[in-house]
This record gives sequence, C-alpha cells and structure tokens, in this order.
Amino acid sequence: MTNLLIIGPPGAGKGTQAVRIAERLSIPAISTGDIFRANIKEQTPLGQQVSAILDRGELVPDSLTNDLVADRLQQEDAKNGYLLDGYPRTAGQVEFLDGVNAERGEKLHAVVRLVADKNEVVARLLKRAAEQGRSDDNEETIRNRMDVYDRETAPLVEIFASRELIVEVDGIGEVDEVTQRILEALSGRGIQ
Repeated sequence: MTNLLIIGPPGAGKGTQAVRIAERLSIPAISTGDIFRANIKEQTPLGQQVSAILDRGELVPDSLTNDLVADRLQQEDAKNGYLLDGYPRTAGQVEFLDGVNAERGEKLHAVVRLVADKNEVVARLLKRAAEQGRSDDNEETIRNRMDVYDRETAPLVEIFASRELIVEVDGIGEVDEVTQRILEALSGRGIQ
C-alpha cells in the first residue's frame, strides 16, 4: 500500500513524473484534471455539474472536487494505493483526504515536492508555449501562475512538512534523471 502526492510549480514536470513513478510502484497516477475531463466526457452527474461550472468560467468548488477524488479512490485500481497530482490544493482538501484515508484505514506515506529554479521553469514553459503555439503562455502569465502556486502551496507544504512527509527532489534535468532521483528519495523512505 503506497499513497503519495506530487507537488511542484507549473512546468516542473509533475504530470510526466507522476505517470512514471506510479507505473514503477504499480499504483494509478490520478490527476484531478484527468478526473474532471473523464467525468465530463462520460457525462456522469458529477461531470455535468463540473461542465456547467466551467462553462460559467468559475472554479470547481472544493466540495465537488473532493467528491470526484473520493469516488476515484474507491475504484479497483486504487485499492493498493495512489499517486495524486493536482490535489489537494487547499488545507480543506488536505483535511478531506485525511478523512478518506482514515475511512480506508490508510494514511499518506510521502509528498514528492519537485523543486525547480524559477527562471529555468519559465524558460521551459516559454519553449513549450512556442512549440505548441500557446499564445496565452507569455512570460508575465507564467510568472504570475508561479506566484499563485507559491502562495497557494506554501500552507500545504507547511502542513506536510510538519508531518515529516515531504520528499524534496530537484525537478530540473533529463526526465530519466529526475525519475531516478524521485525513486531513490522514496526508497530512502522505504517506498519501493
């Protein structure tokens, strides 16, 4: 049983690393963005609610996000653990996840925190924006997203640090190098 979170600034490679690490540990990588998209595509009742909210240009409230995550964690492939990417994002969501884990008779084992130099990440995101023709990803927008991430994530990092769950890993480098760093850091915690 291995329950993990992965956090890091936009462009640090969380999604890529989440999939790779989850594969190695035989647990699902669960992205809240993917959950939203899957529920919307399948037109589930929750997906219809999310779609209506997003169509109005609003943020999905914690209560609905929590319901989607709780539902996803009850699925068969998550019975031996999970790696969450993009959740929790608030202290309230951390509390909710604690409750879900308690109901499952489980706990969170580690929080992989990808650390990356801001200027390096900005350069990476600008390159990706140019390659994908994403005009909304200019330097000002990217730096603003990073500031929002820092502001919103700081309280979560404090919560997880106080529980001694943070595993800091340098997120800059070749994809394979970063994966190896994460696996070694987790192995140091007895997670293999």
